[in-house]
Amino acid sequence: MIGFGMLWCVLQRVEAEPVRSAPALPPPTFADVAYGKHPKQVLHFWKAETEAPAPLIVYIHGGAWTGGDRLMYLNMVLPAALKNGVSVASVEYRFILEATADGEVPPVRGPMLDCARAIQFLRHKAAEWNVDKTRVAACGGSAGGCTSLWIAYHDDLADPASSDPVARESTRLLCVGAHRGQTSLDPRQIREWMPTNVHGYNGFGIRGDRERNLMPHEVFLADRDRLLPWIEEYSPYHLLTPDDPPTGLYYQTPPALGQPERDPVHSANFGVKLKERCDALQVPCELVFPGSETPKYPAMADFLIARLKGLQ
Repeated sequence: MIGFGMLWCVLQRVEAEPVRSAPALPPPTFADVAYGKHPKQVLHFWKAETEAPAPLIVYIHGGAWTGGDRLMYLNMVLPAALKNGVSVASVEYRFILEATADGEVPPVRGPMLDCARAIQFLRHKAAEWNVDKTRVAACGGSAGGCTSLWIAYHDDLADPASSDPVARESTRLLCVGAHRGQTSLDPRQIREWMPTNVHGYNGFGIRGDRERNLMPHEVFLADRDRLLPWIEEYSPYHLLTPDDPPTGLYYQTPPALGQPERDPVHSANFGVKLKERCDALQVPCELVFPGSETPKYPAMADFLIARLKGLQ
């Protein structure tokens, strides 16, 4: 029988993206720029060679909010963006353990708010870095895609009355992209879409319960109704409204609704269900996976660049 500790390690390996740094990327124009006080609140910025202020893509890496780095899979967007006159920033942020240590409740609030502040900081630097603050997109893989969608669908986090000029900047986006991203953090909803998925509990600080003989993902499902206010606050699917920006969803496997999957954490079912909701609310949404109808924009970078440059 697998013990609590061993199964916890297995689940963490399933959820986390492998930690990889993309090779042969150009050096950033500005490296390790602090957008907040925590050592993890830093970003790299690559400035596009344009005379007029350039659009901006903000990249948020994946890793289940527990690992990864800001160069992981950045080659999905960086070369194409710079070639097309779009600047890029890649964000580091607090992981779940660091957010927990800082008293963030629930812990997922830490990485999500960090990335939102990074967008505000980049808008604050717009004049200095030649960025067009009206043309800003966010994108990411896995948990980074979930965070990007959360920022895109959340009400503007700007605080016009703040004494902090960064906090006065908007968090709204012109478009958003997610690569293998999770679109819901609701365990009941996720189980309906993918019966073998155990995603999401780590963001809410859920642990196993020995008294009830429940693993963390089982506690998350059992306590779902009590946790629903948090779930609805941090789940992109629940936040989507008709005024939200065009969305590009990209997956590496075809959907299999209601069926067991080898990698349910990155299932295209997440995309199918979010697209259904986008279509119902008339939010433009492009869903791409192997076998899907010939997409207008086969790659996430293509979608973001076209939207940012008004080419759609």
